[in-house]
Amino acid sequence: MISDLLAPLDLAFWNIESDRHPMHLGALGVFAAHSPTAGAHAADLLAARAAAVPGLRMRIRDVWQPTAPLAFGGAAREPAPDFEPLDHVLLHKPTADFHAEAGRLMERPLERGRPPWEAHVLPGEDGTSFAVLFKFHHALADGLRALMLAAAIMDPMDLPEPRPRSAEPPRGLFPDVRKLPGLVRGTLSDVGRALDIGTSVARATLGAQSSPALTSSPTGTRRTAGVVIDLDDVHIVRKTVGGTVNDVLIAVVAGALRRWLDERGDGSEGVSPRALIPVSRRRPRTAQPQGNRLSGYLIRLPVDDPDPLGRLRAVRTAMDRNKDAGPNRGAGAVALLADHVPPLGHRIGGPVVGQAARLLFDILVTSVPLPSLGLKLGGCPLTEVYPFAPLARGQALAVAVSTYRGKVHYGLVADAEAVPDLDLLARSLAEEVRVLITACTP
Repeated sequence: MISDLLAPLDLAFWNIESDRHPMHLGALGVFAAHSPTAGAHAADLLAARAAAVPGLRMRIRDVWQPTAPLAFGGAAREPAPDFEPLDHVLLHKPTADFHAEAGRLMERPLERGRPPWEAHVLPGEDGTSFAVLFKFHHALADGLRALMLAAAIMDPMDLPEPRPRSAEPPRGLFPDVRKLPGLVRGTLSDVGRALDIGTSVARATLGAQSSPALTSSPTGTRRTAGVVIDLDDVHIVRKTVGGTVNDVLIAVVAGALRRWLDERGDGSEGVSPRALIPVSRRRPRTAQPQGNRLSGYLIRLPVDDPDPLGRLRAVRTAMDRNKDAGPNRGAGAVALLADHVPPLGHRIGGPVVGQAARLLFDILVTSVPLPSLGLKLGGCPLTEVYPFAPLARGQALAVAVSTYRGKVHYGLVADAEAVPDLDLLARSLAEEVRVLITACTP
């Protein structure tokens, strides 16, 4: 019996993974330690609590049952009969550089034969802090779902009780004949959407002007970095120029890339890389169900524009255009095409799809929501949190951003050999915020 088949997009993430391009999300949380043994205590807590979280006990197994032709070649989630939390929660030696350790750990693919997640506890050498690197396979969770799973093994928070949802009526084997006209219209709409997305993808590849610094042959190495900026500074820019907080954060990435390319000697003239901005189609109240609910917007980052406010206006215009079209249209919605591929097609075409990401976009810029309430682990408050996105095949850099308690945290993941100067890019992000503040000052 197949109890919980992977949704098409989950199956795509499961099949495009390779040893040098693991498909796991990450988040590096830094905690203020109340004692030198706080890290070890945190590891014990995580292991003890993980056993009680059903979502963390789920493994993914391949489906090759001839009796299930529609699922043949797919994969399904099921409880791991031999689940052992200590296989997933690992305590490491003290370190002076959390990001150096995180980069090394992000290189390693998750073991596919057991629940695909890990929590690495990294005590600080000075005893005043420790960090936890969470890793979740993208087939197990999207960003919001991963957040829910990680929060489930943190200290309990006083949260409002969710409103009960009415049970869905049972569905029969065949559709209600009264709904057939609507189903036909829906099918035609899906076909039209697929054609629209395909045309937009082809159009997006024309005239693309990226930089060799954003491309990389697969080396399997990883490097991470992070930077923290004040959310108040972002609001100053937003209120002065207009747009959204997300518009400002994307424009900061464009300006940082310009400064980084110029300082490393690659040059930013004529560079306008295509950025994929994932869009969650899941509402917060529906974060509990498993499976990815993602679409995306595709925009050109105005790296070649020397005016910081001009870059922000260009980003705002591009994002407004995408929002007007909606998350179900345009080249950025290519993830929706996964719904039209049968499971065996994902299995066979996974490696090809993984290599095609480079043709669609040059850099991923994603946002991961975090609760406004303060998180704690073993009574130790979470002070910093850096989200990490998977690095697509052929790409050198991915950017993720989270807002937490009045601060914006940028998490950078790069191919370690292609981008040895990732810290320079992190500093460029902070510098770009200062440049925007100056440009907005009368």
